[in-house]
Amino acid sequence: MPEVGVRSDVVIIGAGAAGLSLAEQLSDAGPSLSVRLVQAPSGPLRPAPRTWCFWENGAGRYDEAVTAAWNRMRVRSPDGHLVDASTGSVRYKMIRSTDFEAVIARRLTDRRGLTRTEATVEAVEGTADGAHVLVRTPDGRPESLPARWVFDSRPLGSLPRARTTLLQHFRGWFVRTPRPAFDSGSIELMDFRTPQPERGLAFSYVLPTSTRTALVEYTQFSASVLSGDCYDHALRTYLHDVLHIRDFHIEAREEGVIPMTDARFARQSGASVFRIGAAGGATRPSTGYTFTAIQRQTSSIAAALLAGRRPVPPAPHSRRSHAMDAILLQALASGRLDGAAFFTRLFSRVPTERLLRFLDGATTLYEDLSIGLHSPVLPLLRSAVSLPTRPLRPSPTP
Repeated sequence: MPEVGVRSDVVIIGAGAAGLSLAEQLSDAGPSLSVRLVQAPSGPLRPAPRTWCFWENGAGRYDEAVTAAWNRMRVRSPDGHLVDASTGSVRYKMIRSTDFEAVIARRLTDRRGLTRTEATVEAVEGTADGAHVLVRTPDGRPESLPARWVFDSRPLGSLPRARTTLLQHFRGWFVRTPRPAFDSGSIELMDFRTPQPERGLAFSYVLPTSTRTALVEYTQFSASVLSGDCYDHALRTYLHDVLHIRDFHIEAREEGVIPMTDARFARQSGASVFRIGAAGGATRPSTGYTFTAIQRQTSSIAAALLAGRRPVPPAPHSRRSHAMDAILLQALASGRLDGAAFFTRLFSRVPTERLLRFLDGATTLYEDLSIGLHSPVLPLLRSAVSLPTRPLRPSPTP
């Protein structure tokens, strides 16, 4: 029989962006809530270091963890046409997960009411007045952690059924050059000067952290991932032939696969058990951005808990945003839409701050319609008409 621990008001499963954000926001309440944060031991269940990017107006809650921030961004078409735009008061920010974890760890040090536990979660079982999280400690002992509310941020074993699912798959190199090679005041948000897949799109991405260091990434939106050699070849070709950088040292690497799907994610798996983060649908289907939606989701949960309300996570994205994303995904997946031309056109014709708010799902209906005027109507309309007739199918496993 597992040893039964002390009952907590809240158990948070997972210490990634969602779990740490919720724990940190709940810690602001002091000891009024007892919170247990369960983190997987070192090994295959703990995510590798990764980078999160988002845009934000002015100072933010996690600026202490920000590696770099920019207020200019560039988009380049396949033929080299440049869109160079200021983001105005909005800054594009980059956080590395190791820095975020260190900042949150400092903030949570000696916080009364918070307990951190390293264990592997094996099951979550509902009870009449909450749930039990069944875990196994690193030394192999089974334990049961009772709680009134459980928030689970672990990746899903399989994705919900969907009409359209693409994968955003990427590999990035953190490079250092012996001489200045990057414009540290601007990012290459989407550089389409790279071969495009038949369906979907591909681009390179450059986030300079100084004139001699940058994260250079190759990304595809397509139905399946590539071999490791393909990503390395694409990155080396981009550095050599497009950026004309041949002398560089790779200091670190990152890679990942983000499902971009019109599936509906269940945010509740039991009467007192909820899913948060990417597992709760926080990833924006059309872009793969997740961090800002996590902040909206976790701040709403924290506010509900502190007010004594039932803490059901809100939908991270509006129904209108979800519908627009479903149409775009189908247009890309079907090959009807030239993705490189579409995004280049949007950035060249729509004010940058408005477009970034649109990508964040923060625009009004009128603003959405005005942006729609700059979109290719026929392929998007055909995709919208075809969507209701498409069956829901199992999504590919990332």
